[in-house]
Amino acid sequence: QGESKFGIYLPAQALAGQACPTLFYLVRFNLYRETFAIKAHAQRLAAQLGLILVTPDTSPRGEQVAQGDHWDIGQGAGFYINATQAPWAEHFQMESYVVEELYDLVIQQFAVQAERIGIFGHSMGGHGALTLALKYPEKFKSVS
Repeated sequence: QGESKFGIYLPAQALAGQACPTLFYLVRFNLYRETFAIKAHAQRLAAQLGLILVTPDTSPRGEQVAQGDHWDIGQGAGFYINATQAPWAEHFQMESYVVEELYDLVIQQFAVQAERIGIFGHSMGGHGALTLALKYPEKFKSVS
């Protein structure tokens, strides 16, 4: 429930309607979807290789979203899993968001080679990438 944001980089080939390989990048704890683009300058390499880059946020955000008393619980710390306990379960459904909602949206709305989608990440995002790739091998053909 609630609004979720994501970043996407489309190379010239995708903008021209050509289907391209796609990588989902999961960022580390307490960062935002823009961090990868800002710090890694990944668009330059993606442009050269004709790759679409998708960067979901790490967790749901907003006043209605549960926040923990400790710095590593709550907004910024979704761990790309589905929470099962209150008060987190209402909004923290990050696994479903990435592998169902966002995955399907990207395939439907952008020029994606569905058989060439990979996932990678750093720190908390690396944990999420490995977990999701192992759980959904039919969706993610590579993992790092």
